[in-house]
Amino acid sequence: MATLHTLASDEPVSVPKTSTPILPLVACAVLALSTLVGVSVVRLTGLGSGLSDVAPVVQERALRFEDRTDGGITVRDARNGAVIGDVAPGTNGFLRSAMRGLVRERKREGIGPQLPFELVIRGDQRLTLEDPGTGRRIDLRSFGPTNAGVFENLLYVTAITPPSAPVKP
Repeated sequence: MATLHTLASDEPVSVPKTSTPILPLVACAVLALSTLVGVSVVRLTGLGSGLSDVAPVVQERALRFEDRTDGGITVRDARNGAVIGDVAPGTNGFLRSAMRGLVRERKREGIGPQLPFELVIRGDQRLTLEDPGTGRRIDLRSFGPTNAGVFENLLYVTAITPPSAPVKP
């Protein structure tokens, strides 16, 4: 017990000494340290990165997305130039925002539109939109079945306009 003297009187007053609980502090320190070590091991070794490209490609299609003057987007099969999709102005926000992000990254890295995007389904059922120029990849199924379906349909659709036909503006 510690003794204190008050200003009003010279009589000593005893104050109980409080102790700091050491066990909870040690437990918190051990938890923080083990978390830091665990994260470091995963980051440095790559252990636990389950999403790799080891699953074989089941189906893929190279695509070009062309902006039109009316605000629409024409989707072409990059291998033969056939129009396989027509996005009307002001519609299909998910497709527009996904492509906007990929194109912005291309512009930042100085890559032009000549390199097509790759739409890929792998053996593990992942559906991804990949930009071989920047290495960026969007896992489309993580945005829900409706949004993924917009892109998945582009894998199976046949030509709206044959490769030799002109594209309507």
